[in-house]
Amino acid sequence: MMKYVTGAALLVAFTVPGLATSSTTTATTGGSTTTTSEQYYLVRDPSTKKCTVTTTKPTSSTTVVVGDTVYKTRTEAEGAVKTTKVCTE
Repeated sequence: MMKYVTGAALLVAFTVPGLATSSTTTATTGGSTTTTSEQYYLVRDPSTKKCTVTTTKPTSSTTVVVGDTVYKTRTEAEGAVKTTKVCTE
């Protein structure tokens, strides 16, 4: 009986710290699992007036972030391109 208690205690001791520090999200799509912690931004180029999705927040004046939303998935950000007024004009 003591072997089972010791084994369970060791399992918990090594598993819990790994779960507590995890900051990534896991998405399951059609049988495949992908893990990502990327953030997606909707940006607009003032000269061409076209919106694109990027994983880095622009720091230059050549592109402007549209809105203040940070998207968790590329699909969500691409959907916002179609529904955001400045991107559809």
